[in-house]
Amino acid sequence: MAKPLAERMRPLSLNDYVGQQHLVGDGCALRRMIDNKHISSFIMWGPPGVGKTTLAQIIASSTGSAFFTLSAVTGGVKDVRDIIEKAQRSTFFDSPTPILFIDEIHRFSKSQQDSLLSAVEKGIVTLIGATTENPSFEVITPLLSRCQVYVLKSLTNEDLAQLLDKALTQDSILKQRKIVVEETDALFQYSGGDGRKLLNIVDMIASSFGESDIAIINNKIVTTQLQQNPVAYDKNGEMHYDIISAFIKSIRGSDPDAAIYWLGRMVSGGEDPKFIARRLIISAAEDIGLANPNALLLANATFEAVEKIGWPEGRIPLAETTIYLACSPKSNSAYMAINQSLQMVEQTGNLPVPLHLRNAPTKLMKDLGYGADYKYSHDYPNHFVDQQYLPDKLKDTRLWHGQDNPAEQKLRDRMNSLWKNKKF
Repeated sequence: MAKPLAERMRPLSLNDYVGQQHLVGDGCALRRMIDNKHISSFIMWGPPGVGKTTLAQIIASSTGSAFFTLSAVTGGVKDVRDIIEKAQRSTFFDSPTPILFIDEIHRFSKSQQDSLLSAVEKGIVTLIGATTENPSFEVITPLLSRCQVYVLKSLTNEDLAQLLDKALTQDSILKQRKIVVEETDALFQYSGGDGRKLLNIVDMIASSFGESDIAIINNKIVTTQLQQNPVAYDKNGEMHYDIISAFIKSIRGSDPDAAIYWLGRMVSGGEDPKFIARRLIISAAEDIGLANPNALLLANATFEAVEKIGWPEGRIPLAETTIYLACSPKSNSAYMAINQSLQMVEQTGNLPVPLHLRNAPTKLMKDLGYGADYKYSHDYPNHFVDQQYLPDKLKDTRLWHGQDNPAEQKLRDRMNSLWKNKKF
C-alpha cells in the first residue's frame, strides 16, 4: 500500500522545502545555523502542516547529527532519560551534538520538561521542539530560557501553488496520472495554509477517479468531495484550528448564537478548555479592547476559573464569557496601535530617549543633562503638563487612534482637552 502523498512528498533538503523563507532563506537565522553546522536548541511555534517536523529532519541530515525523536503524546520521563543515555553513547570526539526532536512539546508536563534541562544545559543533546501552542504558556521558563523560539507561518497561496506543482510533477504516483488543475481557489481555501492538508486533499481527489480517467481539480469538485468526506483531509485532528477560527470570528462579528455553537463543537470534541480560555483572553484584548476593558478582566478570570474547577463544569464560565464578548462593543484600536508601534520601531531603529526623560542616578548623568527640565505632572493642574515624551524624530507621531464607541469617545474627549495640539 502506497504511503500518503504528504509523506511521499516530505522534502529531504532545504532546496525542496517550501515556505518559511524568513527563517531558511539566504542569510536568515536557521539557514545560517545549518550552513555553519552549529545548531543551538530552539523551539518552532506554528500551525500544523507548515513543515516543523520536516525542518528538524532536514537540519539533522544536513549537519550529520544523530537524530532522536519523541512524541510528547506518548513519551514520559523514562523515555526522555533513555534517549538522553542513547545520545551520550552516540557522541564521539568530533561528532556533532545529537539532536532530540520533541513533537508537540506543549503536551509535556512540568516534570517531563524538567528532565530535559540538564541534558540541554550540558550540551548532551540539542533540543528542537515543535508546538502549535504559545511556548510562553506551555513551556517552563528554565527550558524556554535555554532555547530560541522561531515562529513558523501558515503557507501562503504562492507556497501552496509551489507545493501543488511539486506533487503533480515529482511524485512517483501522481506524475503517471493525467491530472488537470482548472481552479485552485477552493483547494487553497480548504487547505488553510496547511501543506499537509493540501496534499491530503489532492490525494483524496486523485484517488476518487479511476487510474485511467482524467482527474480534474476545480472548485466544485473540491467542495463536493470535502462535503462528502468531511474528515478525510483532517486525519490529525487539525479541524480544531478551523473551528477556533470560526469561534473567534463569530465573537468579533457580535454573533453570540454562532459563537456559542462553535464553543459547543469544541467542548463536545474534547478540546483543551485552557486552549479555549486563552483564545478568549486574546479576543477580549484584540477585538473588544478599550470599547469595554472589563472584557479582558472577565476573560482572564475565566481562565483562572477553568483551572480551578476543571471539567465539565468549566464549560459554564467559558459559555458566559463567550456570550459576553460576543455581545460587547468592539474596538481594535489597542491592537492596531501596538502593530503600528512595532512597525515604526523596525523602520526607525533605536532612537535616543529625550534627555529630560532620562534617569539620572549619578552626578555625571546630571551634569550631562539627564533628567533636566523634566516637568513632574502631579505639580500641575489636572496632573497634566504639555511636554514631549516621544523621541525627537517622532515627536508629532500618532499611534493610538480612538474609535467610535462610548468608552473610547470619553478617552478621546479627555485627551483632546489635555493635548491642545493633538487630535485623538
